[in-house]
Amino acid sequence: MGEMGLRERKKQRMYQDVSDIAVRLFLERGFDAVPVAEVAAAAGISKPTLFRYFPAKEDLVLHRIADHETEAARVVAGAADPVGALRRHFLAGLDARDPVTGLNDHPEVLAFHRLLYGTPSLAARAYAHQERSEAALAEALGGDLDARLAAGQIIAVQRVLALENWRRIAAGEPVERVAPDAVRAAERAFGRLAEALPELRSTH
Repeated sequence: MGEMGLRERKKQRMYQDVSDIAVRLFLERGFDAVPVAEVAAAAGISKPTLFRYFPAKEDLVLHRIADHETEAARVVAGAADPVGALRRHFLAGLDARDPVTGLNDHPEVLAFHRLLYGTPSLAARAYAHQERSEAALAEALGGDLDARLAAGQIIAVQRVLALENWRRIAAGEPVERVAPDAVRAAERAFGRLAEALPELRSTH
């Protein structure tokens, strides 16, 4: 049956299906205009069941980026040069037009980001997601104060780079025009991180 049992696969499918239904409704009418009960009804489950899967309404949306929460930590695991590994990973994301880098102009991606950043409660939840990502990265880097300081800088750089790309594309610039600037900005930003955090190379 593979690494994941049938029950776990069904659970993950439930998460995905309910989240997709919720996001579709929120995009159509706005996050605040759609009650949780309506999402549950559309998904064919009870409201209590929905809350067992998603403790807060915002979690219905944030599920789409939940798998990125430990991404930076996974990238640096066992890396001799954590900043270099993250730099290569981010540049690969830009090349693949990964939505998490902000360099993606698919209408559904742009609509999702407008929903996320344009809804105060969702933006606040996204910030908490970034804090957990930072904590996971800090733990992967050793867990001490220096690791937490480094993780804070790294996550901030990734966030600012992605937001800059998204803002330009959301304003109407084509991906092809933004992409070269996005690559140069990433190279520059990660270069500065490498200079500011030389201890990471020698200790990991």
